[in-house]
Amino acid sequence: MVATVILAALAALFAVEHVNGAGGNGTGNSTSGGPGFDVPPQSVFVDPRSFAVLGASSASFRNDSQMFNPSGTQPPFFQIFSRDFLDILGPTPSVRAIARNASFAFAHEAPTWVSATDEVFFVSNAGGKLGMSGLDQNNQVSKISLGDPAIKAGGLVNYTKIPLADSVQMGNGGTPFRGEILLTTEGRGPTLPGGLVRVHPAPPYNVTVLVDNFFGRQFNSLNDVKVHPTSGKVFFTDVTYGYLQGFRPVPALPNHVYRLDPDTGSLRVVADGFDLPNGIAFTGDGKTAFVTDTGALGFVTNQTKPATIYAFDVHPTTQAFANRRVFAYVDTGIPDGIQVDANGNVYCGTGDGVQVWNPTGELIGKIFLGTTSSNMVLAGDGRIVILAETTIYLAETASKALDLESF
Repeated sequence: MVATVILAALAALFAVEHVNGAGGNGTGNSTSGGPGFDVPPQSVFVDPRSFAVLGASSASFRNDSQMFNPSGTQPPFFQIFSRDFLDILGPTPSVRAIARNASFAFAHEAPTWVSATDEVFFVSNAGGKLGMSGLDQNNQVSKISLGDPAIKAGGLVNYTKIPLADSVQMGNGGTPFRGEILLTTEGRGPTLPGGLVRVHPAPPYNVTVLVDNFFGRQFNSLNDVKVHPTSGKVFFTDVTYGYLQGFRPVPALPNHVYRLDPDTGSLRVVADGFDLPNGIAFTGDGKTAFVTDTGALGFVTNQTKPATIYAFDVHPTTQAFANRRVFAYVDTGIPDGIQVDANGNVYCGTGDGVQVWNPTGELIGKIFLGTTSSNMVLAGDGRIVILAETTIYLAETASKALDLESF
């Protein structure tokens, strides 16, 4: 979705402090005249003041298809805009590929960490480039083991395809739920509906469908899902991407955020008015919800449409979303899957990797991959597993994870 063009003019214009060998061999010392703190290894500091004014030269500016990498550093690396990012990175962060298949977008969405086995489940791209799926072919659910010795040795691990029931059609979003995994499914064709399913994370991987319609009307194509931290209710987004990608019928409902009571089956709409609602997440206290709107990526890319993360207050009784406001706008690509850590920092998959904002909405840094990431998961403290279509990356940091399995 996003080209990997880096403007040489930017590198010449922007003042950047960076570690020698930011691609992986950094020493952790900033260059002379640096930012006032030691820049960790595999990291680059970019002072926002250094690009606040670009002047009249048209070569200085970029569009959405060009990535912001003024240092020209080879990815993957950490791009620091604020010292707040250091609290997440810690003194010795690292990021590297741990799984890869250049011919198959096996690692697209639904990253879900199962602590008992230290495994991460995920799905392949449904209907997109290299997804090997569409109207006539389902996508794939897979897993990797973070305990695989190959990771500790610095190598690549194999991923394992998970055989699931036919009720799982075009999986896309995922989160832990009562010892199992909740998956959103987009559906395929007019007769295989999308919905919300529970998947047991061990063989034979039993599947239970929780809901596949809104009072008899098919959903469009469910996208992402989270469990509310204090109520245990399930919230998910429904959007028209299945239709836009050619494997779902003409939409019959608006694009909504839904709330499901998994015990009673009660289902209601809690938010609307989006262009294309996508990722969803909550703060640890459950008082704030985040929803990404990826309207900029529809039938065609339109940079005047939303590429925006919205924040909402969650009503303490009804749990309807209220007081919608802009939390952040993404400078590259679209904001896709979204996660929140234990300190309220917000992580989102974007066109250049993972972007990170502090709780006030300030962009403090990026895990710069030089390619699109649709989602990531904090696999316990200190580990961020990042899905980038044909590659999975592991960032080892000082991040503090929410315990999603306890929600």
